[in-house]
Amino acid sequence: MLMPKRVKYRKKQRGRMKGNAQKGNFVAFGHFGLKSLDSAWITSRQIEAARIAMTRYIKRGGKVWIRIFPDKPVTQKPAETRMGKGKGSPEYWVAVVKPGRILFEIEGVNQEDAKEAMRLASHKLPIKTKFVSRER
Repeated sequence: MLMPKRVKYRKKQRGRMKGNAQKGNFVAFGHFGLKSLDSAWITSRQIEAARIAMTRYIKRGGKVWIRIFPDKPVTQKPAETRMGKGKGSPEYWVAVVKPGRILFEIEGVNQEDAKEAMRLASHKLPIKTKFVSRER
């Protein structure tokens, strides 16, 4: 699963997800893309599940780009722990996704196969998405 090799700080604050994506909001590498319509945290497990669903459908033909990376640690305190005693330990990693962000790109397959692969991938994600193609 995706996670940073090392980070400057082990724990991060939660932050806010307001506004639209300013970076990564157009299809840059492939011919077709999957664009987010909501804002959410997408875990590294969800990214991996979506990638596997896409590559299985296209039978490892074509090329897939993952345009998001989980670089934010999410901490959790152990179950049945009393309040206080500091922040919990990092449990998993998430990518912060805003509306308009391109999540995945694909090329080397026809449009119908790309659309179906993206549809299967979108079922693994916790947000609404839209199939887009590169503007010529």
